[in-house]
Amino acid sequence: MAGMRKARLLAGGAALAGAGWALRNVPAELGVRPLKSGPERAARIRRSPQFRDGSFVNPMAEPTFLPGPPPVGVLGELSRDRDTRRPAGLVPLRVPPTDAPPADGVRAIWYGHASTLIEIEGKRVLFDPVWSRRVSPTPLVGPKRHHPVPVELAELPQVDAIAISHDHYDHLDMATVRSLTRTQKAPFVVPLGIGAHLERWGVPAYRIIELDWDEETEIAGLRLIATAARHFSGRSLVRNDTLWGSWVVAGASRRVFYAGDSGYFEGYRGIGSAHGPFDLTLMPIGAYNTAWPDIHMTPEQAVDAQLDLGGKLLLPVHWATFTLALHPWAEPVERLWREAKARDVKIVVPRPGEAVDPSAAQAVEGWWEMLH
Repeated sequence: MAGMRKARLLAGGAALAGAGWALRNVPAELGVRPLKSGPERAARIRRSPQFRDGSFVNPMAEPTFLPGPPPVGVLGELSRDRDTRRPAGLVPLRVPPTDAPPADGVRAIWYGHASTLIEIEGKRVLFDPVWSRRVSPTPLVGPKRHHPVPVELAELPQVDAIAISHDHYDHLDMATVRSLTRTQKAPFVVPLGIGAHLERWGVPAYRIIELDWDEETEIAGLRLIATAARHFSGRSLVRNDTLWGSWVVAGASRRVFYAGDSGYFEGYRGIGSAHGPFDLTLMPIGAYNTAWPDIHMTPEQAVDAQLDLGGKLLLPVHWATFTLALHPWAEPVERLWREAKARDVKIVVPRPGEAVDPSAAQAVEGWWEMLH
């Protein structure tokens, strides 16, 4: 008996030690309050038209109601039909190309969820890179991947810019940022306030460019323009102390739009008018729910936004990799495909790792149909 008790004590101690080790990075994962990270950044934030009464806001005419605690009905649904919210088999991956980017065209490589490499006029911009197994402040809990990333971070080609849309865990990943700081030389281009997180994680200040909406920077001959989104931010119970946004990448003749996370809003027409036409748009189509209708688009609203923007080709993101809502795993892309055909909107649905050339995009194959 004494031996069994000792074994249980040892096992319990080992479990506690393991949990402590796994939780050691949580304080850093939570990030930094930007207003307390230095007077220069705080002054810029307070000057922003999007900053009011101590936090960033959605200034659109349409009211934006942010999600609160999950309704009782949603909590009940979480325990039902779990198998429908993940693929029934292995998600097919493709090996990304390693040749030089097109010198005068556009190519996109979707790695899963929102992480996408855009190659435009011979340059590369990496959007919202997340390579961790879970999107969470701790590796013990939180949504985990349904498929591996199709390429290791160390195998990525050198990029010219790393653009972040907002600071939620499924778009801004501390471990990935730290790895990219070591393996890449590119600057991080981020909405206001997010630089405070990056600095805590070891990104040198000279590699951080923070922009408000309608501000821009030029990198390697590309213009990166911060544009509006209808969303929110926060890595803890504190919300909206960093800005969120979308991005326009403009070359000499090619243009790409990345929506980030956003609910639908009328401003897409203005973005398209000011910065389009777009050879390619990356539009979020997943993680929608009636409990939070204002901060994530439905697939049908993604088509609405595409038409407002005047995009030539829509590549759906924010689906397939993590379960972040109650809808079935493949429902977003099926609804998008149906709506796009009904409204004559051109889409492409690559497998993770597959390259897309907007000038020669293939017909949609429906590869996900065998996985649900």
